[in-house]
Amino acid sequence: MSIQSINHVQLAFPAGTEAPIRRFYASLLGLSEVRLHAGNTLRFAAGTQRIDLVPIEQWQPAPAVSHLAFEVQDLPALRNRLLQAELALVENRALPGYLRFYVKDPAGNQLEFLEPDYEQEISP
Repeated sequence: MSIQSINHVQLAFPAGTEAPIRRFYASLLGLSEVRLHAGNTLRFAAGTQRIDLVPIEQWQPAPAVSHLAFEVQDLPALRNRLLQAELALVENRALPGYLRFYVKDPAGNQLEFLEPDYEQEISP
């Protein structure tokens, strides 16, 4: 037995805020929505993995340390798109060998976006 990959991750959002959640994940991040006929869960494809967003009536934001990290291609283009949407980015957490930043989705879920930076020297 061996684990091959992550199939999906599930995040919560406040019930009734489906429109800004859809706009963020589909329009800003460019993820395709996966339409299934089961419940109110919003589903988006990220490569072969899936992000399930579940509406919660008694919603509370996740602790700041919890986050979902995406490895992306063309991080600067995504960064510009999110800045044009007037989202606050956190860019003060360096990671050797990577370009990265954090942003919160409309529900307050923290997301990390990173891309290998082959021009940086990685120390052992």
